[in-house]
Amino acid sequence: MDYLEFKIKCLEEFREILIAELAEIGFDSFLETEDGIDAYAAESEFDRAKFDELIASYQEEAQISLTEGVMPRVNWNEEWEKNYDPIAVDQLVYVRASFHQPQPDFKYEIVINPKMSFGTGHHATTFQMLRHQGDLDHAGKRVLDVGSGTGILAIMAHLLGAKSVEAFDIDDWCVDNGNENFDLNGLSTRMGLGTIREVNPQGPFDIVLANINKNVLLDEMEIYAGLLPAKGFLLLSGFYTEDIPDLLDAAKPFGLELVKKSSKDNWAALILQKN
Repeated sequence: MDYLEFKIKCLEEFREILIAELAEIGFDSFLETEDGIDAYAAESEFDRAKFDELIASYQEEAQISLTEGVMPRVNWNEEWEKNYDPIAVDQLVYVRASFHQPQPDFKYEIVINPKMSFGTGHHATTFQMLRHQGDLDHAGKRVLDVGSGTGILAIMAHLLGAKSVEAFDIDDWCVDNGNENFDLNGLSTRMGLGTIREVNPQGPFDIVLANINKNVLLDEMEIYAGLLPAKGFLLLSGFYTEDIPDLLDAAKPFGLELVKKSSKDNWAALILQKN
């Protein structure tokens, strides 16, 4: 089967957004590059009208330019090796793929084979979430990872000593990939499939992790709060620094108060605690 290849140059902060949007219209593999992303769709699954509409909607804001070609018989593992570099989050954790060499100088190590799932540590939201996890005591705690993607945050919770970790995602590809990554990192839990309302996790959870996007976080804030006990923590990311007031306003009626905030490349992350 031949694949259509789109080399998309864009602003860095739009890479993960475009990956998510393209995945919704039939693209099934992605590579992050220095200039943006390479996106691939099976020729038989490609919808030109939807693609053109999507690109047009982000063209100006994301400063998109692209070239198109055909790539027969793609060896995805080989393509990752060319483009996927390890990442270090301070001295806390080293995130690498299985084909990279271990680095014993770090306190923790996570092995992630990302395929097309979201969350490798490269994006500013994932990076900050990992860093904020390092700020919290996970030992013996019950943790929920909402919209888990590659499973990287759930794996971090496991490494930090969580008693139990639950995770789910709306994308079946992410669930398969996340479970593979769980196996690579010694995490026996299985990732669920569905939205938080469909999965209906049963609290309380000492820590809830949600790296999604602003609209979903606002819509689900009450659910997150309801899953937390008093003094429980909610870690949020997936939104811009200018969106912080909106998130804090939405959290306040449910007794969630700001403990810490951070920003990287104009992406924000919050640690909230339930009073």
